[in-house]
Amino acid sequence: MKKTILALLIIISVSTYSANVIFKSEKTSMLAGEWVWQKSSGGQNGSYTSTPKSIGSTKKLVFTPEGKVITYKNDVEIRNSNYQITKGISIFDNLEHDLITFEGITYVIEQLDARTLTIVNNFPDGYSSTYKK
Repeated sequence: MKKTILALLIIISVSTYSANVIFKSEKTSMLAGEWVWQKSSGGQNGSYTSTPKSIGSTKKLVFTPEGKVITYKNDVEIRNSNYQITKGISIFDNLEHDLITFEGITYVIEQLDARTLTIVNNFPDGYSSTYKK
């Protein structure tokens, strides 16, 4: 009986670990590359919107498969840090979502496909930012 329980625990642990590795691998490969900022909106009353044209500067994020994110402002590198993709709870609906953390901030991944990345600050009065590949 003890051997059966131990074997079952090992199988569950390995399958959970494998599923997490596959999840991270898929998201990392979709995320890898250059993302150009299009707009951000949100704030205290949710009515503030900014674009490259409205603030007079551009922003670009470059994610590497090795877990690095390089941030550019007006094509000049301003930060180089690590990022981490996890599953976690969103403050907006208390449900599990894909999260990404970089530069000390955790975001909910609202949309990630071949052309669009939309991330939302995972805190009240935060901003939603959209990037295009």
